[in-house]
Amino acid sequence: MKKEKTAVTIRLAEPGDVRAIAEMSRDFIESGLGWRYDMAHIQRAMRRRETVVLAASERQTYVARERPGLSGFAIMDFGDERAHLVLLAVQPTQRRLGTGRRMVEWLLESALVAGMASVHLELRADNEAARRFYRALGFSETVLMPKYYDGREAAMRMIRVLRAPGPLPLSWHPPVLGQK
Repeated sequence: MKKEKTAVTIRLAEPGDVRAIAEMSRDFIESGLGWRYDMAHIQRAMRRRETVVLAASERQTYVARERPGLSGFAIMDFGDERAHLVLLAVQPTQRRLGTGRRMVEWLLESALVAGMASVHLELRADNEAARRFYRALGFSETVLMPKYYDGREAAMRMIRVLRAPGPLPLSWHPPVLGQK
């Protein structure tokens, strides 16, 4: 049975999203590892200037001030030339509908505008679905890191190169996303 795409809004996360983001991290990313990205950690990330926390939610009419549940979230840190996609999760019922792709594309566009040379991420090495997802978005696998997660599980590091590293020329403009 084919899943139908639902209309999703990608936006900056708000304080009311913290609990849902933390719980999604615990349940879908950190499962079996211990809970590092709890509510306090997510709140700190939202306050950092160099960090973007995105929320994806189904477009719904707000009824009696009730917020729609989160379909997904992403957290990315920005450095001088490198960005690091820290976390990305999509609700299992919302996967393969374009939500994750839209969040990553939003973050890649932001990284380009910010002048980043590359975006890096780590994921569980045995997560083949996630590896295929990121490869489809132009990421390349770079190194396998044994015992990366809690000294137990291997991680695969991936990179998406956006431009040559080094200072930006004064005439530099970000390329259009998707063009080489």
